[in-house]
Amino acid sequence: MTSQVTIAGRSRILAAIALNQATMANQKEQVALSSIAASAGLTIAKALVGFATGSLAILSEAGHSLIDFGATVMTYVAVRVSGRPADEQHHYGHGKIESISALAETALLFLLSGIVIWEAGRRLLAHSGHAVEATAWAFGVILVSIAVDYFRSRALSRTAHETSSHALEADALHFSSDLWASLAVLIGLVGVRLGYWWADSAAALAVAVLVCVAGWRLGRRTIDTLIDVAPEGATRTITAIAAKVPGVVKVDQVRARAVGETTFIDLGVAVSRTLPLDRVNAIKDEVAAAIRQQMPGAEPTVTTDPVKLDNETVLDRVMVIARNRALAVHHVTVHELKDRLAVSLDLEVDGKLSLGAAHEQADSLERAVAAELGHGVEVETHIEPLQPQHAVGREAPPERVQAVQIALAELAAEGGTLRNIHDVRVRETDEGEIVNFHCHVDPTLSVQAVHEKVDLLERALRVRAPAIKRVIGHAEPMRQ
Repeated sequence: MTSQVTIAGRSRILAAIALNQATMANQKEQVALSSIAASAGLTIAKALVGFATGSLAILSEAGHSLIDFGATVMTYVAVRVSGRPADEQHHYGHGKIESISALAETALLFLLSGIVIWEAGRRLLAHSGHAVEATAWAFGVILVSIAVDYFRSRALSRTAHETSSHALEADALHFSSDLWASLAVLIGLVGVRLGYWWADSAAALAVAVLVCVAGWRLGRRTIDTLIDVAPEGATRTITAIAAKVPGVVKVDQVRARAVGETTFIDLGVAVSRTLPLDRVNAIKDEVAAAIRQQMPGAEPTVTTDPVKLDNETVLDRVMVIARNRALAVHHVTVHELKDRLAVSLDLEVDGKLSLGAAHEQADSLERAVAAELGHGVEVETHIEPLQPQHAVGREAPPERVQAVQIALAELAAEGGTLRNIHDVRVRETDEGEIVNFHCHVDPTLSVQAVHEKVDLLERALRVRAPAIKRVIGHAEPMRQ
């Protein structure tokens, strides 16, 4: 039942992740399409006004918008491709196509800036202003450009933040730099209107510098993503989340890489070596769930390392050794003598195994325990046959069950402690009969005292009826 619940929970989580990814992909595509339309309109308007007025600043802005148009087309293609799920060739999905697109856009920004700087420098060095007309159309197209850039930059930035999209972030940076560049052009047009011939070229230089600065910042972040630089603060955050999960002793290793809106995390945690495997798996699931909850878009892979804890008891250490060797042990007794430690235990082996082979298993176990606890320790092993895990049998006839119940009642009456023998079951197997029974005892008696009385009754029944191979008694507290 527990495994079914866990599987169902994982299925719901995966379904929710898939739905969220599909929603974000659709959101990114819509905002990218609107950016294409905005870039196309601004490019055409700036080019017409730039050629009409002869303004290098406006023409540089038109070129910038033209590159923005190409970049937004690349962005649209990138977000469509990046939304595809992982496949046999791309185990981590296609998210990095956005980073490649952003890097290409950055290269185009630097190319445009270089051309503008060269032309503006040539005009300024020649000390002659190109004929520039600061017309109402020039002012109008720049003001419209500022308004469009402002709203598009906000929309793109918001979506990029929500979806962790590098391509949309690059697009937002384009429109943001356009806004400031348009303000510089506006100042240049005012200067030309006031008679300063060099104002237009100076404004073009300002545009180019702003674009270079923006491109440098974007390019640095994009390259960091492509070379798998860990997201800032990821290691500290992931470690803090995992360390709070009960059962985690220590966080050994954290590795994180961002691919689009997904952060892939490889995490190693130390757990007590005494824990059973199902508890270890539960801890891994709890760590992964905690990370997903606090870090949207995270895809954690958690591995565990069993370690020895300082508070382990001798019993814990002996049971770990036996479990690692797939051996069944019980009745582990530890005696602290004056000068040494003495450990005794019962080792169950296959009853058909030869004594020599069984003794080799016992010797190997004793050496392992001595190596763990120190070679001065005294280890004694009692070998007994392993009870069959699966025996084919059949219910005994009612008269046989009644005979066994009478015998149990007579033996219990002799001891005086066990009362009201009931729920007697007798099964016949190829190895002999197996008897189960329930009885009532004084609830104030200790478990040790009750166990000894039940054990005496079980042995007495086997003596009276040799055909019985095993007796299992279940003591219940007598109602007051």
